[in-house]
Amino acid sequence: MRNYLSLNDIDDLSSWVEEARKLKQNPTSHKNLGEGKTLCLLFFNNSLRTRLSTQKAALNLGMEVIVMNFGNEGWALEYGEGTVMDQGTSEHIKEAAQVVSQYCDIIAIRAFAGLKDKEKDEAEEVLIGFKKYALVPVVNMESSVGHPLQALADAITLAEQHTKKNPKIVLSWAPHPKALPHAVANSFVGMMRLQDAEFVITHPKGYELNPAITEGLTIECDQKKACENADFIYVKNWSSYSDYGKVLHQDSDWMMTKEKLGDAKFMHCLPVRRNVVVEDAVLDGGQSLVIAQANNRTFAAQVVLKKLLE
Repeated sequence: MRNYLSLNDIDDLSSWVEEARKLKQNPTSHKNLGEGKTLCLLFFNNSLRTRLSTQKAALNLGMEVIVMNFGNEGWALEYGEGTVMDQGTSEHIKEAAQVVSQYCDIIAIRAFAGLKDKEKDEAEEVLIGFKKYALVPVVNMESSVGHPLQALADAITLAEQHTKKNPKIVLSWAPHPKALPHAVANSFVGMMRLQDAEFVITHPKGYELNPAITEGLTIECDQKKACENADFIYVKNWSSYSDYGKVLHQDSDWMMTKEKLGDAKFMHCLPVRRNVVVEDAVLDGGQSLVIAQANNRTFAAQVVLKKLLE
C-alpha cells in the first residue's frame, strides 16, 4: 500500500479490523517499527479526535510527530497548473509537498469540503495535490468527500459490538444549524458495502447523498420506519448534495431520541450537538457507543500507519 486515501486502499477489511483489535490489546507491541521515523500532520481544518488519535497511534509505533495548522500558520497554497500567481496564493503545491516530504516519512492531511463548488470539492485538490507531488506516503485524515479513518474505526466498533449475523444497521440524517460535509456519511456507506448486514439509509427528501455512492442501496425517507428493529443506528448530519452545500430545512423531528433508538446501539463520529442531533438521554445512556468509537480512532490510524511503515 502506497497511500491511505480512501477505503479502496483496504485490501481486506475484516483482516484490517482483526489486526487493529490485536493492536488494541498491546498498543506498543510494534514500537520498534517507527523508531527514527517521523509523521507530519497537516491540518487545513480543526480537529480533536483525529489529531490526538493519529498522534497517539504514531507514538504507539515509536514515531516522532510534527504538526502544522495550515489554516493560520502556512502560506496559502496554489494548486492549479500554469497559474500566474499574482493574487492571494504564495506557494505552489509542487514545492510545498516536496519540501514537507523532506521533513518526514509519512504525511497525513485533513482538508474539508468548502461546500461552495461541488466540482472543486470532488476534485480533492489538497489531498490529490499532495499525493501527486509528495515523495512519501499520504494519509487522508478527512478530505472533501471521504473520512476513511473514521469509517475504519466504525468497522472496528461494529466488530466489537455486534452479537448476531447480518445485523440491521441504519445511517440516519439528523438536523444541524450549519451546513456540514458529506465525507463521514460517504465513507460509512462505502464501509457498509463491505459488511454482511442489512443496511438502510434514512433522510428527508432533498438530502440524498451522491447517487453514485448510494446506488443500489435501500433508502427510506420515513425515519421511524427505517429504524424499526435496528441493531445499530449511526446518526450524522450532512448538507444537500443536489442543492450543493445548502441547509434545506432543520426538521427537529429527525433528532434521535430514546424512543426511536429502541434497543439499538447508538453511533456518532463526534463532535455532536446535544438536543439538536441527539437527545441527552441517548448520549448518556448505556446504548451509546460514541466514546468507544472515539477510542477506536487510535487503532484505526495505527493499523494504517503500521502497514505504511511495513
